[in-house]
Amino acid sequence: MDKIAPLASMCRVASPHDSVLNSECTYTFHSPYTTSKGILVNTATFVGTVEELALSSENDGAKGLFVRIVKERVEKMPTSDDKDDNEAAAEEKELSTGVTKLGVGVEGGFQSEEDKFDTVSTYSIVLLQKVKEGGVEIVAELGYEESTKADFPTQVSLSADSIINHSGLAVQQDLKAWELDAEPKPVSKYYDNLPFVDNGVKVSPNPSDWKCQKSGDTENLWLNLSDGYIGGGRKNWDGSGGSNGALDHFNETGEKYPLVVKLGTITVDVESADCYSYAKDEDGPVKIPNLAKLLEKRGIMVAGLQKTVKSTAELEVELNATYAFDAITESGANLTPVSGPGLQGLQNLGNSCYINSIVQALFSGTVPELSSRYGTVAKGSVTDHPLLKIPPSQAHLDVLTQTAKLANALTSGTFAGPIPPSVTVTDAMSSSATDPKYRLAPRMFKYAIARNHVDFCTGQQQDAAQFLQYLLETLDRAELGANSSRWGSKGSDGSACPLSSHLFAYKTTSRLVCGADKLIKYTENALETTLSLRVPMEAAVFDEKEASAAELSSPEQKRQKSETTADATATTPTKIPKVSFQSCIDAWAASSTLDDYRWPHLKNAVSPATSQLRMSNFPRYLMIQMQRYELGPDWTPRKLEVDIDVPLEIDLSEYNSRGPQEGEALVPSEELESQTSSGGGGNATPKIDEGAMGQLMDMGFGFNGCQRALAKVGGSNVEAAMNWIFEHSTDPDFNDPLPDDDVAMADGNDSSSNDVDEGVVMSLVENLGCFTADHVRAALKETGGAADRAADWLFSHMDNLDAAITSLQSKDSASFETLPSSSPPLDDGDGKYTLIGLVSHIGKNTGSGHYVCHLKKDGKWVIFNDEKVALSESPPVQHAYVYLFKRSDTI
Repeated sequence: MDKIAPLASMCRVASPHDSVLNSECTYTFHSPYTTSKGILVNTATFVGTVEELALSSENDGAKGLFVRIVKERVEKMPTSDDKDDNEAAAEEKELSTGVTKLGVGVEGGFQSEEDKFDTVSTYSIVLLQKVKEGGVEIVAELGYEESTKADFPTQVSLSADSIINHSGLAVQQDLKAWELDAEPKPVSKYYDNLPFVDNGVKVSPNPSDWKCQKSGDTENLWLNLSDGYIGGGRKNWDGSGGSNGALDHFNETGEKYPLVVKLGTITVDVESADCYSYAKDEDGPVKIPNLAKLLEKRGIMVAGLQKTVKSTAELEVELNATYAFDAITESGANLTPVSGPGLQGLQNLGNSCYINSIVQALFSGTVPELSSRYGTVAKGSVTDHPLLKIPPSQAHLDVLTQTAKLANALTSGTFAGPIPPSVTVTDAMSSSATDPKYRLAPRMFKYAIARNHVDFCTGQQQDAAQFLQYLLETLDRAELGANSSRWGSKGSDGSACPLSSHLFAYKTTSRLVCGADKLIKYTENALETTLSLRVPMEAAVFDEKEASAAELSSPEQKRQKSETTADATATTPTKIPKVSFQSCIDAWAASSTLDDYRWPHLKNAVSPATSQLRMSNFPRYLMIQMQRYELGPDWTPRKLEVDIDVPLEIDLSEYNSRGPQEGEALVPSEELESQTSSGGGGNATPKIDEGAMGQLMDMGFGFNGCQRALAKVGGSNVEAAMNWIFEHSTDPDFNDPLPDDDVAMADGNDSSSNDVDEGVVMSLVENLGCFTADHVRAALKETGGAADRAADWLFSHMDNLDAAITSLQSKDSASFETLPSSSPPLDDGDGKYTLIGLVSHIGKNTGSGHYVCHLKKDGKWVIFNDEKVALSESPPVQHAYVYLFKRSDTI
C-alpha cells in the first residue's frame, strides 16, 4: 500500500460521459474473459490494455496505476434433478414469448444465453513500472473487493469504483445499435376525428371467418377502422406479402379512411396491436389511443381477444434473428464448423454484417498482401505489430491501429473457439460459441473507420460495396499520413510502397468517335477499385429443366406445396430468369451514344459521340459489384429476381484497351487546338464571380444558364446578367455548359490549373444544388475524380464542410513531404481471373437485410455468417452481390 498511495493523486473518477474502455484492450481483442490476466484499465486515462502494452508509449510515465479486471463465465448448477424438463420448459417459454425489440437480454428482446451462466469477477489494483529491457513489471498488486476497499486511499477507491461500475463505451454503443426502432411510434393525428361509416358492418370474433374482401386471402389481414373493410396487407417488393387490398381500398375511397389495424394482433393491451396509417403525411406504423372504442363499434370486444398472428415488427425481428435466407446462407444445411487462423467469426454489432463480410474478404487471409501488412502469421503474436506503436489514449481512434488489431485477430487464431461437433448456420449458436472469451466485436474498428461518415457511423444497415470503397479510401489516407517509424514509405527494393487500394485499382479508357468527322479520341478515366456491372435483364433466359428440378428439390417449395395441397388454385412458384456473366460484361463494354458531346477540335461544336469502355490495366484483385437493385416505377428500391451465371474462372483479356491503332485518325490534341484557337487574338473571357453566381441561382436559374449570362456581361453584374437571361432563356444552348476554356472563376482556378474534370464539377454543382464549385473540386481531388464518391464525401462532411476543405488543402500543401517521390505503377497482367470470394446480400435493398461472405480457403469454400464459420456445401455464386477475383498469373 505504501507504494500505491503516492500515485493516488493521479487517479481520476470517471463520469457517465467519459469513455471508459473496461471491456476490451484497445490494441487487441483481449478482454477480462480471455486470460487469467484479464485487462488493465489506467486510472488516469480510463484506457484498457493487456499488461505488456499498458505503458507502451514514450509519453507514459515510468509508473502507472491500473485496475485489473478478470472475469470468468461459470455454468449455473441445476437446482433440481429434472434438468431436462426445466430446459424444455424454458425453451417453450422463450418461443411463446413475444419479441418486439431486436435486443438480447433486454426487456422485449431475445432470451439471453447469459441466463444460463454466472459471471465471477475479480479486481485488483496494480502498480506497473517500465523496465530497461522494454516492457513492464508489476511493482505491487493488491486485491480490490468490498472487504479491502477501505484500505486504499479514497481517491484510488473512488477511481476504481467508477471504472468497474461504468457501463463502458461498448455497452453504450450496443444499446443504441440493437434498438429496432430509433423512435417510438407516433400517435396518429387522425384518430380523434376519424370518419366512421355507420354501415352495419360487424366483424366476427372467429378468426376463421376473416378474409380479404378483394382476394379472399385469409392471412395478413387489416381492418379499416372507418368502414369495416377487411383487406390484405401490402404486396412486397418481390411479389410476396399480402394482396394489397387494404391499401387499394384506401385509394379507391378517396383516401378518406387512413387508419387500419392488423387482425390477430389485437389483445386487451391495445397498445401492442399493429396499427398503420396510410395517410401520405404519416404512411407508417402509428398509435391509436381510442382503438378499443373504434373496435367496439365493429363488434370487437378486446377483453376476450388473444393474439393469433405476428406483428410487422415481430416478423422483421424474426427475419433478423434466424437468418433463414435460403440458398445464400445455406439454410438448413448441417455444415462442418471450422475454427482457427483465418477462420475467426465476428460478432454482429447490430446491422454490422456488411462490415463483417468486407473485412473477412480483405483481412482474413484471402488477400495475403493485406493479411501480411496488417495481420500476423498463424498462431503469431497479436501485441507486437509495428502499427500498434502508438499511445494507448490514441489507439482506439487510430485507423491503422484498429485495422491491425482486427487483422491480427483474424489471422492469428488467438481468439478462435473450440469446434462444436456440427452446426446449422441458421440455428442458434452453442454455449461455447457465445463464450465472451471467443467473441470478437469489431466496434473499435467500426468507430475508427466510420466515425466521420454520415451513414457508416450509425447502427443502420448499409451497402457493403460502398463501405468497401470507403474503407480503401480511408486506409489510403491513413497510410499516406502515417509516421515512417510505423509505416515504411519504401518497399524492400527501395521502390515506393504501394497503397492497399492499389491491389484493386484499375483505370478504364474511353474510346470516343466523333459523329461529324469520325475522328477518334482516347481518354483515360479516374482510378477505380470496384467494377460495377449492370444486369441486362433483356438478355435473361429461363431454363425450364433446371427450374423444374429446383422446384422439386427446394425445401421451401416442398413446404409451400404441402400447405396448399387442398387448394386447387394454388399458384406455381415464380420462375427465376438467368443472365450470364458474359452478358453483364458485354453490356458494360458495349458502345453507347453521347448526343450532346462538345468537341474542342470542332471549336466546341456539339456533335454525337460513340463511346466504348475498355480496361487500361488488370489489377491483382478485381472486385465486381452486380447491380442487383434498381428503382421501380414508384421510385422505391426493388431487387432484380435473377440468377447470374458466373464462372469460377473468367478471361477479360479481350476487354483490354490497346490504345490508338495503326490507321486510326485521331482528334488533334486539345493543347494544340487551344494554341491554334488563341493565336488569332481576341478578348479574354471574364472571370465569373461566385457570389453573383449564387445570387442568380437563388432566384431559380440553372447553373449553366447563370454562368453563360455572367460570362456575357463581364462576370459579376447580377442585374445585367438577369436582363440577359430574360432575353436569351429560350436559346437552344442556354442550359448547355460553357466550354472548359471559357470558364474562369474569380479565385483564379480554371481548368488548366486543376487535375479534375470541370465538366464533372459543373454537373455536380448543378445536380447537388448545395455546394460551391470549390467544394466540389476539393472533393473530386480527394476521391480521385470519381463523381459518386465525391458526392458521398461532400454529404459526409456537411456538418463542418469548410473545416474539412481546409484540412484537404493543408494536406495537399504538405503532400510534397508526405507522398513518395513517385507512385508505383498500377499492377497489370493477362486479364485471366479466378473466383476466390463472394459477398451476398438478402433483402429488398442494400440498406436492409443481411450480408454473408463466402471465401475460398485452401481449395475449399467457407461461409462466414457473422460468428458462424463453416465449410460451405453450396456457395451461392449465382446470388452474390460482390465478387472477389484474383488474377490467375499471381496464384
